[in-house]
Amino acid sequence: MAKTDTLHIRIEPSVKRKAEETLNDLGLSITEAINVFLNQVILHDGIPFEIKKPRYNVETIKVLEDTKKGKNLSKSFTDVDEMFKELDK
Repeated sequence: MAKTDTLHIRIEPSVKRKAEETLNDLGLSITEAINVFLNQVILHDGIPFEIKKPRYNVETIKVLEDTKKGKNLSKSFTDVDEMFKELDK
């Protein structure tokens, strides 16, 4: 089937960049991924996945992202009292 329609969307540049990186790892272009998504919408007669509120708050998500980037977020203590003082802050 010939592809003759064009879809124009606006998206945040960082979202596009991150999506392209992920899709490239999967061997897909954004155009191909959107075509897959739209075909799944047709097959499911709706959104082909569950949409719900994230389990994590912004702070937790940032820590998870930093950890993925290899940042060392751990802190060591010389004694238990020092650790509890830090935890009480």
